[in-house]
Amino acid sequence: MLKNIAVIGAGTMGNGIAHVFAQYGFSVTLIDVNAAQLEKAVATITKNFDRQVAKGTLTAEQQQQALALINTNTHITSGVKEAQLVVEAATENIDLKLQIFKQLDEAAPADCILASNTSSISITKIAAATKRPEQVIGMHFMNPVPVMKLVEIINGYATSKTVTDTIFALSTQLNKVPCVVNDYPGFIANKILMPMINEAIYSLYEGIAGVTEIDTIMKLGMAHPMGPLQLADFIGLDVCLSILNVLYNGFGNTKYAPCPLLVNMVTAGKLGAKNGEGFYTYTPGSKELVVSKQFTKE
Repeated sequence: MLKNIAVIGAGTMGNGIAHVFAQYGFSVTLIDVNAAQLEKAVATITKNFDRQVAKGTLTAEQQQQALALINTNTHITSGVKEAQLVVEAATENIDLKLQIFKQLDEAAPADCILASNTSSISITKIAAATKRPEQVIGMHFMNPVPVMKLVEIINGYATSKTVTDTIFALSTQLNKVPCVVNDYPGFIANKILMPMINEAIYSLYEGIAGVTEIDTIMKLGMAHPMGPLQLADFIGLDVCLSILNVLYNGFGNTKYAPCPLLVNMVTAGKLGAKNGEGFYTYTPGSKELVVSKQFTKE
């Protein structure tokens, strides 16, 4: 039975994954080369636990027990030496992930399962950087991790059934709903989601409707909790562009070609909520959605 978990990357996804594992009684080592990022991650986890306590879904005692299970480390080698499962949640960059998995293969115990939280990059390609491809799998959590129920489990070409079954059972222990898919660009979540977001951006680009109209139609007409343009901002426009490029290059089909407007926005540094402006502008502490000036008719 898995008990010791290491999480690589202390960003939004990494701290959310660490949060959930600790909440359900697993010992977690959160690893990031940036010590300041680790401090920020622990503060975020604490704040999110505070919210759960305030809502009555967690007791103060359970919060303290969970926080006590989280350790931090700035080195992969020492951080994974006792891990039974490593979940990599670093930036969505293939070269970085290959480098990390090569390190993990050398540093983690021989029976340790190596999982990636990648949302689009080939698990088979990641596994090829190791000498244990049968123990490499995709474990794609959704954001925000403590709230979203889905875990998309991706089998690489060589992933063993035992590993798949183990990660499936583990996901249910985390009170998640696991769904197993095969390793093709975008898997299922982003193979379907990203073309929809891209089509919404094209609709704006072609002047068919404005930002508010597009999002309102999809929210009220299709019962989506947020519109595709707001969702793109929330995901990060650079991440959306990266995933669309993976789909486009992987399938060689022009239907996945990123909209020129998305390319221009990323080039201009308009990345969405994380840096204050995308299709909307984001003011710290404000929940009001304000359409970016570039999309507002004077």
